[in-house]
Amino acid sequence: MELDRYGQMKPTGPKTWLRGRDKEFARICPFSPVARDEDELAAEYFSRAKNRDPLLGRYEAAFVGHVEEGEYRSNGSSGGMVTWVAAELLRLGLVDGVAHVKESDDRRSEGRLFHYSLSRNLQELQAGAKSRYYPIELSGVLQTMREAPGRYAVVGIPCFIKAVRLACADDPILKERIAFTLGLFCGHMKSARMAESFAWQMGQDIGKVKRLDYRKKAQDRPANWYRAELTLENGETCAQDWWHLVDGDWGAGFFQNSACNFCDDVVAETADIAFGDAWKEPYSSDGRGTNVVIVRSTVLLDAIHAGIGQKRIVLSHVNSDFVVAAQAAGFRQRREGLAFRLTWPRMGMRPRKRVRACRQGLSRQRMAVYIMRYWISFWSHRVFSMAVFLRSPRLYIVWARAALACYQGVAYSRGPIGRIAQSLGLAGSEGRT
Repeated sequence: MELDRYGQMKPTGPKTWLRGRDKEFARICPFSPVARDEDELAAEYFSRAKNRDPLLGRYEAAFVGHVEEGEYRSNGSSGGMVTWVAAELLRLGLVDGVAHVKESDDRRSEGRLFHYSLSRNLQELQAGAKSRYYPIELSGVLQTMREAPGRYAVVGIPCFIKAVRLACADDPILKERIAFTLGLFCGHMKSARMAESFAWQMGQDIGKVKRLDYRKKAQDRPANWYRAELTLENGETCAQDWWHLVDGDWGAGFFQNSACNFCDDVVAETADIAFGDAWKEPYSSDGRGTNVVIVRSTVLLDAIHAGIGQKRIVLSHVNSDFVVAAQAAGFRQRREGLAFRLTWPRMGMRPRKRVRACRQGLSRQRMAVYIMRYWISFWSHRVFSMAVFLRSPRLYIVWARAALACYQGVAYSRGPIGRIAQSLGLAGSEGRT
């Protein structure tokens, strides 16, 4: 797997292999129409789960809250629960290592800012805290697990966890050694170009960036007011709020991986435990960060209950309605939006999804939002690539600013385009529809 010209991970190999059909690959690719889907995998792993929900899948319990002990919460993007659970698995001796995303050891030689790595102690684990909206791949760390006996946990977004489950079914060594999977709620995956664009807009060369914090935390600001911070090789830092960046509106779809248009899993339904942000008041206004947690493994549920009893974590039980409301935008895009996208003409392979093709009941405004997201995603890769070729950041920035104005006019009724959209019956409020 290597980064292509659009900054997305793509498989590499002989042309005969790339053009051919590989039955083994088809079985383990999470987007393959012949691979088992999330419902089938969840039925195998969580057959006795107490709860079933059409959006959350099978699960034992759901919570909202944060870590109270140590600096887990302050060092994480959200409430600190991902790192806490991973650390608890190490502390209890349930795993020997945790595979998660960390900063690259040498970004110049690796050609990327982040990669998967194995952590075997708390210090190594904490170096991988925080969100990384960057393309990475699992092959290297899975090979390490094959070569080094032990029990491991894997942290990943939904399609990665599904890929791990499918790989375990095909590889008895991985099945024996991967003991736990920790899922992350996901809106979509970004390409490496988003990091480069952020650097451009802050007047920096991505080649001189040593570290990128996508979500610099500040307790005096709401958790959903994202702020990106770059640390340069000379030690200097610069930061900018996402809403001042032309591609900082997550929902607009800039630099989205095309495969994400055909994903119907928001909450990592095949993971033993899954974590997301609590995008619901009063939690979204708390700059310290708050997690939504869905527990599917009874072993992890026992660990969660023990942590609550010891006052090391502060969690409250919530129902499925709360979780869905906290991630409402993601579910609209992955279910309603996916159903609409499946009605479009498509050449080549057609994905097999749990959502049926349908546009019935969609307003013109909703359809316009989904269409604009698709084309912003499509063209952002290509316009940025052209801007790189011409060494003209302004080309991309001007285009992106215009695309964002059009999107926000339709989605939020903002600006002159919003007034035009309203007159055409195409405007609305994305946050409430």
